[in-house]
Amino acid sequence: MGMSVTISAAVENDAEQILKLQYLCFQSEAEAYGDYAIAPLTQSLEALRTEMAAGCVLVARLGDEVVGSVRGAVDADGTARIDRLCVHPRLQRHGLGGRLLAAIEVRLASDRDAKRYHLVAGHRSEGNLRLYRKYGYTPVSTERDRKVTLTAMTKDAGGTATAAFSASA
Repeated sequence: MGMSVTISAAVENDAEQILKLQYLCFQSEAEAYGDYAIAPLTQSLEALRTEMAAGCVLVARLGDEVVGSVRGAVDADGTARIDRLCVHPRLQRHGLGGRLLAAIEVRLASDRDAKRYHLVAGHRSEGNLRLYRKYGYTPVSTERDRKVTLTAMTKDAGGTATAAFSASA
């Protein structure tokens, strides 16, 4: 009998696995843009632990292994900024990214009163952009970060992913 992937809140002991997964997953982004100094590849373990203490971090687990992660924080106006959604390459394209996205939306809305969601993706990251559009995000602007043009996307709370996750939970 195979193990299933579960999604839960990250705990402090997950930090090292999250950082290693993040480093693995963002290699393809760095290669696509010719920039290996992007934030996901230069973040320190201490900085990640600080983020974990201040925001909301979820992990996807296959047994004891962290195979996916996403994080978010809600600002004073109710905008939840979702960041660093990543899934281990061997598990990509099986719906886990969508499950993580829906789960973080539900958590940020219920626990932190998010009114809307905001995230960014590199303009060449078609798979990521397609996932976000599928879950109801619409492009609102572009911004430049070093060598990367980022597409900013938003949606109101209560949209497609949140409703789909709540119905399946």
